[in-house]
Amino acid sequence: MTTSDWQKAFKQLKVKPTKLQKYMKHNAPKKRSTGQTTVKCQRCGQHRGHNNKYGLDLCRQCFRQIAQKIGFKKYG
Repeated sequence: MTTSDWQKAFKQLKVKPTKLQKYMKHNAPKKRSTGQTTVKCQRCGQHRGHNNKYGLDLCRQCFRQIAQKIGFKKYG
């Protein structure tokens, strides 16, 4: 479906509120209960590379930036 067709269909549904509600009910994205997008970094909001260990809720990049301030040490 092209963009113009999508806009035309949506414009037609706005006139009919009951059909619009039914359309939105069946075509709305589902709420996710599991998976990668349910958890995000507290600092930057990124979904990938999330580290939940020790209750940090940070992505790996943010963790590397503030690890010294929190009290973690780099070994090796």
